[in-house]
Amino acid sequence: MSDIAGTKPALRWVVHASVIFLVVLWVVPTLGLLISSFRTADQIATSGWWKSLFPSEQNLTLRSAAPDTQVLENGTYVIEGNLFDAGTTATISQWGVSSRAVDAFVPGDTAELRRGGTITVDAQGNYRMENSEEFTGSRGARVFVTAELPPEFTLANYHKVLLAEDSSDSMGRAFFNTLTVTIPATIIPILVAAFAAYALAWMDFPGRALLIAAVVGLLVVPLQLALIPLLKFHLNIGIGKGYLGVWMAHTGFGMPLAIYLLRNYMAGLPRDLIENARVDGATEFQIFTKLILPLSFPALASFAIFQFLWTWNDLLVAKVFLIDASGQTTVMTNQIVELLGTRGGNWEILATAAFVSIAVPLIVFFAMQKYLVRGLLAGSVK
Repeated sequence: MSDIAGTKPALRWVVHASVIFLVVLWVVPTLGLLISSFRTADQIATSGWWKSLFPSEQNLTLRSAAPDTQVLENGTYVIEGNLFDAGTTATISQWGVSSRAVDAFVPGDTAELRRGGTITVDAQGNYRMENSEEFTGSRGARVFVTAELPPEFTLANYHKVLLAEDSSDSMGRAFFNTLTVTIPATIIPILVAAFAAYALAWMDFPGRALLIAAVVGLLVVPLQLALIPLLKFHLNIGIGKGYLGVWMAHTGFGMPLAIYLLRNYMAGLPRDLIENARVDGATEFQIFTKLILPLSFPALASFAIFQFLWTWNDLLVAKVFLIDASGQTTVMTNQIVELLGTRGGNWEILATAAFVSIAVPLIVFFAMQKYLVRGLLAGSVK
């Protein structure tokens, strides 16, 4: 009787606090990944994503204009310009002409250049180089600056990840290859499991209870135990390591959960509905297609979410069963692993690739999440 009207038990507050904590724990990293995918490498290296809306101080290596732009003024060779690109606004706090002393000067100071002459730099990046002799060389002088740059967001990371011709960067092909694996690997087990679930729920035949027990037992079998035997079987029957093989592998590994989930839901449907349809002369196939399937949509959607997320994020099964026409396993998870190896320091590329990888599962989950709880709780109560 502790749950008095107008009050809430302490356990309910604990549940609410736990839910809020889990939501924050999931949303914050995802938001950080999204913001980081639009930032430049320099900004990611100098400040966290939570500071992305504020100016950041960065150490930059810039160059003056080339010597061929010099002009002769009153017997002095002069090169003038701005260290920053056109349209870039920044404030320099320190600068130097040597990598060993990048903070040797402040804006307005004049420094001696190693190849002769002097250079003066102001806070906005404007510089003036002077020399009594002609400047030589093909490139301008290096200037190391510590500057405060405004927030910058760019789509260049997505362009490089999705559209770059370099195979080590482009995930466009991997994106469509992953869709090619995921969509059939989600639809096929649903089609097969729906028929099996209906038979186990509403059709009487010898050994039905043993089949149900076998399905429950298969739920706890690690898929790693079946990888090598299944691969040998695929090679013996000629499927090989291709799309058909990975579809069949995902179908087999997902079938126990699909049958178990759909069977529990279908068994909870009103018996009178099924019996009335049989009295009216409906065949088992008609009952299944016109009554059971429409009523079982929440369970179908629930399993579709699980299967889609699992196959989309899968790496192990794809590495074992899939080699495409290029001779590689070109799916998004494998592509991200390769990026970790070849571009371990390019966090902007990794963040973009990771967010591209999770974008589709997020869309699928939020589009179908209203059916998730209904499908999972099916058959739990009578």
